[in-house]
Amino acid sequence: MGLAKLSDEQIQTALQDLEGWSVVDGKLHKEFQFSDFNEAFGFMARASMHIEKMNHHPEWFNVYNKLVVDLMTHDASGITENDTKLAKILNSL
Repeated sequence: MGLAKLSDEQIQTALQDLEGWSVVDGKLHKEFQFSDFNEAFGFMARASMHIEKMNHHPEWFNVYNKLVVDLMTHDASGITENDTKLAKILNSL
């Protein structure tokens, strides 16, 4: 489940429910900003529990209070339902 590459139309439809997310270089992309490093790191720790359960790992980059997240499914060479599902989870944390 979740490994079929989504069409551009499906991605645009999914983005309507993914506040703050966009498509950059063929990946779902969002920049999170927190009050400080501890808040950013805490978010990453909470997210990691969901990420491990899904066995679907983001590309993310953290500097102090900023976290940049990119989601795509390498096996499908693009954005899949797994990516949109993980984006929704990250937005809910």
